[in-house]
Formats: sequence, C-alpha cells, structure tokens
Amino acid sequence: MPEIKTTVVSALITLSLVNLPGSALAQSSPAARGQAIAQKHCARCHAVEQTGQSPMGLAPPFRDISKRYPIENLGEALAEGIVTGHPAMPRFIFEPRDIEALLTYLASLTPSPPSPRSPTSK
Repeated sequence: MPEIKTTVVSALITLSLVNLPGSALAQSSPAARGQAIAQKHCARCHAVEQTGQSPMGLAPPFRDISKRYPIENLGEALAEGIVTGHPAMPRFIFEPRDIEALLTYLASLTPSPPSPRSPTSK
C-alpha cells in the first residue's frame, strides 16, 4: 500500500509542476504558439507551413508575407484588427502575447538571406 501512496504523490507533484505558470512544460515556445494560432485562425485560407498552396488562391502563403510587408510592422495591424480590401477576410484582433507568438512564427518561415561566400583559394 505505501508504494501506491508514493506513486499517487509523485503523480500529483508532476501534475502540479506541469501546470505551474512559468513552468517550462506548461509553456510552449512563441513560435509553436504562433503556429497553433495560425493553424486555428488562418489555415482555412492561407498556407501556414513552409510548403504548400493556400486553400484560398488569393490568400498569400505565410512564408511569403514577409516579402510583402516587414514583419515588425504587422504587430500594430494585428493589435488593432486586420482589415483588408476583400470581404472574405475576417477581422482579427489579437492579444499582445499572441501577436508576439504569431510574428515569431512568421519570422521563422522567412528564408534567411544567403550568407556571403568566401572566395575560394586555389
């Protein structure tokens, strides 16, 4: 019987640690949260992954958004509500933590510029 009690106590301690705010296990990375937000709110129309086509042809893939807009400038639009010129785009207003996560995820999809090649020696 003491073994069962020890197992139950260990399980309760583990569960309490997982649910503590600030626990590494309770929080995912901003990029992972951003990806979850993109999947939930945006994937119906946009390709939100590194590859693939957008389900709605006119919706740009997320990996291309940084080619159209500087990512750092999108925070204000996400906070105030994205309004576009076409009626099919729903209006979204995000909380600051979600904005940071979504922008972090968008930045992770942006290809890094090629590094300069060093001259080859002969």
